[in-house]
Amino acid sequence: MDQNTFGVRIPFVEHLGFRLEKMEGGESQLAYEARPEHLNSFSVTHGGAVMTLMDVTMAVAARSLEREMGVVTIEMKTQFMQPCRGLLTGKGRLMHRTATMAFTEATIYDSAGRACAHATGTFKYVPRLPIGAKGTQPLNVISTD
Repeated sequence: MDQNTFGVRIPFVEHLGFRLEKMEGGESQLAYEARPEHLNSFSVTHGGAVMTLMDVTMAVAARSLEREMGVVTIEMKTQFMQPCRGLLTGKGRLMHRTATMAFTEATIYDSAGRACAHATGTFKYVPRLPIGAKGTQPLNVISTD
């Protein structure tokens, strides 16, 4: 996955294999197919992977209007409605925003188009500020104050 796809490099998202399909106008869409190591003991996508997909889907929707800003998750409420199997599609929407906060939702659909999980989330917009000694990799300052 190219870091320019999401606008930043996110190693955990790369590891899971999420693919960005849409990031515009307060909406997002991601695709994900769990590998065997991402399944639970029932051979369906692990809830933690599904929650990560929803978190990233919502964050992408929040950033779609202001890509140079970062976002950090403040709160997330998740509902699992049925097992998530096969190719999953996450669809996110920015419901409301203020100067510093984004209020979002995401729904995960299975390969048959059935909703299998839903979440709402609150994100804080944070600037990406490079710090660090000259010649070293810049670090991002993340403040939720």
